[in-house]
Formats: sequence, C-alpha cells, structure tokens
Amino acid sequence: MKQFLLAGCLLLLSACTQAPTPASAPASAQPGSTQPFTTGAIPDQDPEKLQRLYSKLSQYLQAELKVPVVYKPVTDYTAAVTAFKVDDLDMVWFGGLTGVQARLQVPGASAIAQRDIDANFHTVLIATKKSGIQPIKDAKDLTLLKGRTMTFGSESSTSGRLMPQYFLQQAGVKLEDFKGQVGFSQNHDATLQLVTAGTYEVGAMNEQVWQKRLKAGEVDESKVQVIWRSPAYYDYHWVINPAVQQRYGSDFPQKVQAALLKLDPKVPEHKEILELFGAEKFIATQNDNYAQIEAVGRQIGKIK
Repeated sequence: MKQFLLAGCLLLLSACTQAPTPASAPASAQPGSTQPFTTGAIPDQDPEKLQRLYSKLSQYLQAELKVPVVYKPVTDYTAAVTAFKVDDLDMVWFGGLTGVQARLQVPGASAIAQRDIDANFHTVLIATKKSGIQPIKDAKDLTLLKGRTMTFGSESSTSGRLMPQYFLQQAGVKLEDFKGQVGFSQNHDATLQLVTAGTYEVGAMNEQVWQKRLKAGEVDESKVQVIWRSPAYYDYHWVINPAVQQRYGSDFPQKVQAALLKLDPKVPEHKEILELFGAEKFIATQNDNYAQIEAVGRQIGKIK
C-alpha cells in the first residue's frame, strides 16, 4: 500500500513539474507581434474631440495593419515632440513646426501622409467686433493691428503662431508692436473663446478649425469675425518613427501610409474618420515639403 502511494505521489509530482510542450504556447506569441503601435497627436483642439477622432482611427488602423494600435494623448505640443523622440509614440499627427522639430531629433523619421488640405493651409486672424477692426485685404495693411491686444495659439503651433508671426513680421509688425504682452492660448478653440470674450482684440487661428466651429454653430458671429486670411503653406502631417521597422518589418511605414491613403469617403466608416479630420482624403507627403517651415522656424528662433 505504501509503495502504491509513493508511486502515485511521484507520478503527480512529475505531472506538475513537466514543462509545457510547444503546442501549448499561444499561436500569436511571436517576437514583437503583440507590442502596440502607439499613435499620438498635438493637442490643438478640445481633448474630447481629439479622443473621439483618434479612437476611431486606431480601430481602423488596427484592422488594416493586423497589430494592436493605441492612441496616447499628450499634455501639450512640446510633450508630443518629446514622446516621439524617446519612442513613447510611434507615429504622431504633428503640425508643420512640431513635425520638423521631431524629425530633426529622430534621424530616419519620415513624413508619410497629410490631408488634401494641408498642402495649401491657411491661418485666419479673427477680431472682436467691438474692436472696430475692419477686414484686411492687403498684407501690408496688417500694420493697422499695431497697438492692439493679440493672442496666438500654442507657442509651437504652425498655424496658430509660427506662420502668422512670420507674415506679420513680413508686413513690418513685431510682437512688441502689440499692446502689452501677446498671449498664447494653448489651442485654437481657446483662441476663439478668448477673442469672443474680448480678452484679446485679435487672435491667430487655424482656418480649418474656424470653419468647423462656424459650420457647427459654435461661433457667435455678432461678437467675432475673420479680418485676414494668410497665404498658403504646408502644415499638418503624420510622422512615423523608424523604430517601428525593427518591430513590424522594414516595410511597415509603407503599410501605414497605404492604410491612411486607403481611407475612402464612399465607405461610411472611412467617411466618418475623414470628416472628423476635416479632409476629403489623405495624400502622400515627404520631408522636403516642410523646408519653408524649417526656415521660418529657424528665423524666429523656434528651431535652433
């Protein structure tokens, strides 16, 4: 009886300590296959709007790329550049300036896609109607804004700071020509709110955001109006980190680009994403398209 019990215990011990066979391992447990592809974006609008947009895009990309895709929000424009630099974000929706800043810090990073509207982007200057400022047709008349209060968006915003400051300087208007210190509202929605409230007489705003808020009935046209539209320039674009090639393959950036370009307004699910982006479609882009942005950034000291 003792021999029987001893044999049974040895058999049980052997079963408990035996290593699992390869067949018991998950089929998906391949090197790098489960690490999420992490996307991010500069926080240029209301956070709730951005969460809705990028959550839907993440679901689409995950289905197309066959890898987990997550969206990670950041606190400000600088944080987006830093997160990309330290590999916390694999791909980021940058503005023109932040895209250049990020690529200069990550050798091999590539601009891969932009919206159709981003090759000819514009800033609008808005003004409170109480200021009495009339619409300006000729850029040289921007000098009429001297002595007024002025707010930009984020300090690192292309459409909310870099390019409007550049065009103002081209017209002979320096930041010290405004009344008091210029403001930096952090995002375009905040700029609209501040000018509408009369906190500042003039504000620089992304034209696309202005048009979206106007269409949605979120602009009080009795209090604020557009007074000037800038010349065109390149702006928003997707930048991908070269580190993804080690995890997902050397052709992964091309796969991501193809997925973005595949978005079709005739497909209901795709149309919703494109509408949230304010675009008809995505188009291919490349680093060289942002040479003007880099030059202006260096000129006003935002790129060293």
